Amino acid sequence: MPAYHSEIEEFSGSVGNMAILPLRTQIRGPAPNVDIDNDIVDESLYYYKSNIFFRTYEVKSEVDRVLIYITLYITECLKRLARCTSKAQGQQELYSLAIDRFDLPGDSGFPLNSIYTKPEDPDKMRQYILQLRHETGNRLLEKVFNTPDDKPNKWWICFAKKKFMEKSLSGPGF
Repeated sequence: MPAYHSEIEEFSGSVGNMAILPLRTQIRGPAPNVDIDNDIVDESLYYYKSNIFFRTYEVKSEVDRVLIYITLYITECLKRLARCTSKAQGQQELYSLAIDRFDLPGDSGFPLNSIYTKPEDPDKMRQYILQLRHETGNRLLEKVFNTPDDKPNKWWICFAKKKFMEKSLSGPGF
């Protein structure tokens, strides 16, 4: 069975070889804010539990590269949320994770330099990835803490130790 790919086909531009996709967000950044039912963050969250089990992933478009990055970031978020006991604590953890220093494609610490190209405009890519990280964290928080007792949902947290494509954004040992 093949991995799930994004169904989004239209995008307004790209940075490096990642598509800049419209988002349903209030976070400022290069991605345009639109009122749509299903954006790339929704798709990534929807396909996460299926795609996380794949060791390989065939990149079919620039949109798939965004899906890959968000999938890896969701895993990092779940690692942080596994240590949280409340939604408020989780929100603080995900905010600090989003603004932590992160490597861009082309940097030596970036785990997937083989499928991403170094951006011509690193500042724009940093802003775009930061926008994706904030929006993904906000939406994931709502899914993980959807329980009546304000505890994390075990059916999300159980994926914290999985690695998509045997890669991690946090580097080895984390």
